[in-house]
Amino acid sequence: MDLLGHLDEAYRSGEALAERLGVSRAAVAKEAKRLMALGFPVEVSRRGYRIRPGTPLPHLFQPEGRLGKPYRYLGRVGSTQDILRAWAEAGAPEGALVLAEVQERGRGRRGRPWESRPGESLTFSLLLRPALPLSALSLLPLLAGLALFEAVGLGGLKWPNDLLAPDGRKLAGVLLEAKAEGEEVAYALLGVGVNVAWAPEGAAFLQEFGPYSRREVLLAFLRRLEALLPLLEDPEALLARYRQASYTLGRRVRAETPKGVVEGVAQEVLPDGSLLVGGVRVGAGEVALLPLLE
Repeated sequence: MDLLGHLDEAYRSGEALAERLGVSRAAVAKEAKRLMALGFPVEVSRRGYRIRPGTPLPHLFQPEGRLGKPYRYLGRVGSTQDILRAWAEAGAPEGALVLAEVQERGRGRRGRPWESRPGESLTFSLLLRPALPLSALSLLPLLAGLALFEAVGLGGLKWPNDLLAPDGRKLAGVLLEAKAEGEEVAYALLGVGVNVAWAPEGAAFLQEFGPYSRREVLLAFLRRLEALLPLLEDPEALLARYRQASYTLGRRVRAETPKGVVEGVAQEVLPDGSLLVGGVRVGAGEVALLPLLE
């Protein structure tokens, strides 16, 4: 029974859905309960059944460009990165998108867990097959962070690609995983997590700052990312835009590197995407913001 395919943001009675699906009202109620257990944000009231507003159900989700097609919308999964990697290995085209309402093994950078809630968080993975040498791959996380910043229009970027609220709390993050073939990038997986209507303790969520919709944030991200991808061939133009969005540059930071801890002012983002801290080049390790210099 494809109940999800018949739901939208307006409540529909069990009787109307049962007639459309050719089943009993009891079967509709049972299916709705099953979907909710799987993590799908189905809402039930005396007015009937609906999907939570802003949910990117496939029949309500219309990407404008080539990114976001084909699309798999899932409930409770381990990790969208793992699902998309298997799909990529099976030949999925560039732009393939996997979105899940709940990730039980969702992860951020350095293997940290990423918490999500059905209907309130936006967690997805996007497949890219860029014609890039491995040397240019380090710019892709910065570009993805910039696309997220421009899509949301709020806050700023903590190097390399965490989106922070104006008060410095974390709103969203991007995880890049890639497969190489020789000296070229075979494919890249962009895992994105955005706190839209809820955030874990200490973090922020978008609806604190305005009427953000999960579906519209996703569409805007795909649109901005596609528009920005050509800048991988023009690093200076990319970095110029990135610097304007940066919350890290000009701040005192502490970076954990293989050679030890480096602390100083974040001076510049270099052409390879690394960060210059107190005259020391720092790769994509952990950078913690410290209080602003007086």
